[in-house]
Amino acid sequence: MTDNTQNINEHMPHQASSIAHTAEEMRAQFEHLQALSRTQPINDWATRETQLDNLEMMLSDNQASFASAISADFGHRSESETQFAELFPSFTGISHAKKHGKKWMKPQRAPISALYMPAHNEIQPQPLGVVGIMVPWNYPLFLAVGPMIDALAAGNRIMIKMSEAAPKFAQTFADAVARYFSSDMICVVLGEVDIAVAFSELPFDHLLYTGSTAVGKKVMAAAAPNLTPVTLELGGKSPVIVLDDANLESAVNRVMMGKTLNAGQTCIAPDYVLIPRRYHESFIQAAKDWMDKHYPNIEHNPDYSRIINGAQFERVKGYLNALPSEQVHALTSIEANSETRLMPPVIVREPALDSEVMENEIFAPILPLIHYETLDDAIHLVNSRPRPLALYVFGEHQGDIEQVRNRTVSGGLCVNEVLMHVAQHDLPFGGVGDSGTGAYHGKAGFERLSHMKPVFVQAKLNGMNLLLPPYGGLFKKAMALFLK
Repeated sequence: MTDNTQNINEHMPHQASSIAHTAEEMRAQFEHLQALSRTQPINDWATRETQLDNLEMMLSDNQASFASAISADFGHRSESETQFAELFPSFTGISHAKKHGKKWMKPQRAPISALYMPAHNEIQPQPLGVVGIMVPWNYPLFLAVGPMIDALAAGNRIMIKMSEAAPKFAQTFADAVARYFSSDMICVVLGEVDIAVAFSELPFDHLLYTGSTAVGKKVMAAAAPNLTPVTLELGGKSPVIVLDDANLESAVNRVMMGKTLNAGQTCIAPDYVLIPRRYHESFIQAAKDWMDKHYPNIEHNPDYSRIINGAQFERVKGYLNALPSEQVHALTSIEANSETRLMPPVIVREPALDSEVMENEIFAPILPLIHYETLDDAIHLVNSRPRPLALYVFGEHQGDIEQVRNRTVSGGLCVNEVLMHVAQHDLPFGGVGDSGTGAYHGKAGFERLSHMKPVFVQAKLNGMNLLLPPYGGLFKKAMALFLK
């Protein structure tokens, strides 16, 4: 136990109910947190900041054990990827909330019509109460901590259901939370799918789920009887549009980075590339060169991660087996290995639009290349499919980039980049349509997990009595003026 943990526990003794393993324990802890949220709302910044400090300490003290547990669940996950994609945005998110949260929680003046002056309007952020967070397996640290930051900054208590597909990290994280937080603040729930179903049925004040679209629909249905508001961060197929004037080397560099990070198991990974046909051969060769440079000896390279489990590996392998072999272009000399769950990146050239690899979210290092003749064709293809969580465009011509920006709807957009919008704490992160509902991160997340209460404050001297019955001539003149 670290000195930080000892200091925290001097003021906050460990309580076993910080971790729930059964539906009964989970419901009991929910009722406990809900009762506290109604009798002891967290309306002061000092308490919220202390909780953010505790979260920061927990991450700092447990970096190695968290990375080790995640790697064990994956069969190997690059420690550097965990630092870059999970710990780094978590630390910067906490820092951002601590810097701005006190200002966010202050009542803000809102405009008021001159007709109602000298009264004034305010918007007062208040804690919702108990926020439920359902965490996926692909980035189990950041996708737990990110929502926690927003929930704590907004003054909420939290219950977190960890993914059963990443059990070693789930237990490690739960044990850490129990050391750094009181069970009056946070409860971590462990268990299989049946516990997740029961979790989604609890009457939370807000429920945030990250995962697949299919399961997201079930979560929303489970929340509906309680009228629980939901934020759904789902997946989908995030396209890349490479414009005719794009720097191909730069586009390949960024797309391959996004596709190989976590072996493609990223909800905003580039899913397929729309590119003029004459660039296909050059793109494939550049991708091979990129792999040689960035992942040499991929079979034994510690920087390259594995597919999370056998079921996911077989799912992805099935996508490839269903394709004609001439469409599949290996980017390395190594073949996929079911025992180690190593899945080397491949490019699939011109798959049928109704093939599995184009119908389903890939969530693996498989990159389809689809040609387009005109930019209108590329935009039409994107718009004919469910709205994506992210869209990426590479090119220089501002008019063409503006067409993509203005004529497509996606959860987020990057120009000449991939993935990086998720790390911008001043941008909301979320989906649209099949890729999700609602957004969080930074101020957007604070407001999403707060009740933004409208407040009308009447002045001592006001003219409201003039609008009371009996309605005389002055009232009728006023109405005649206002109702023109």
